[in-house]
Order: sequence, then C-alpha cells, then structure tokens
Amino acid sequence: MVIRDATLADVSPLARLWFDAWQDAHAAILPEALRRIRTLENFSERLLAALGDVRVAVDSAGATLGFCIVDGDELSQLFLSAAARGTGVAAALVADAETRMAGSGVGTAWLACAIGNDRAARFYEKCGWRCQGNMTSRLPVPGGIFELEVWRYEKMLRPAREGSAVPGASSPDR
Repeated sequence: MVIRDATLADVSPLARLWFDAWQDAHAAILPEALRRIRTLENFSERLLAALGDVRVAVDSAGATLGFCIVDGDELSQLFLSAAARGTGVAAALVADAETRMAGSGVGTAWLACAIGNDRAARFYEKCGWRCQGNMTSRLPVPGGIFELEVWRYEKMLRPAREGSAVPGASSPDR
C-alpha cells in the first residue's frame, strides 16, 4: 500500500468510494435531508474543492483503498472501500493525517463522528482519540449550512521534531 497526495485523476474513483462508503455508514443514521444532498456529484465537487488536502491509499496495482482529508487541525474525512476494512488502511491513513497535522504545528487534533456510527467510534478510540462529547457541526451544503449534532473526538499530537517521526505514525509508503 502507498499513501500519496490525490490527483485530479483520483477524483472520480474517490467520489464513488466516498458515496458508497457514506451510504453504508451514514444513510441509516443521518437525516433524510442530508441524505438527499450527498449525491455522487456532491462528493465529486467536495473532493475537487479539497484536492490539495486529500491523501489517498492505493494498493500495489493502483486500486483505490481509501482516503482522508485534513483541514487545519481537523481530520475532516476518512473513508475506505468495503474491501479495505480491517486491513490496516484506515490506521495508516489516520497516522498519516496525524503526522501531517503535527508537522504543521497542531497540538490537539479533532474530528466529528456521526452519532450512531459505532464502528467508526470504536476505531477512533482504538487509535487513541477520545470522545469529548457532542457538538453541532455546521456542514456547508449547496445553498447554505446544515447543522448536525455529532460526537467530537480529540487527540493530543506530539509536534514533529526535525528528523523524528511521530510515534504511531506510518510512513507514506507503508
């Protein structure tokens, strides 16, 4: 597996992966109004807008396994293909995101997890993230903002020192 910066050529397969994984993890637990907004086109647009902050995991044949998006001190998105679950891809993407955030001076990182997404919550806790309670996430959507109550997770990061790695982080080529 290789973790690398996403390119324009990755947008279409990543949008499909994101759409499918979002439907699997969120469709049953989030409001209908948000489900109607989260179309394949919406995910493509969001990927294009964030492309400089997207990291993608691919296998040795180049197949897309998953991706993450970092937005400042937030691990904004983390999604995997169904086939990549349980293979270590998610942990590698999270470690990569933590390394990037620590390297940019972030001391405490955070993420929003959909209330009821127990599989994701268990995973984040296994990676050392701790639930700090509920918060209202203000999601940009076409035509405005969608407010959604979510679980807020945080993790203290050790800032990267020159020539050293962040404990628990994986190298991009792992």
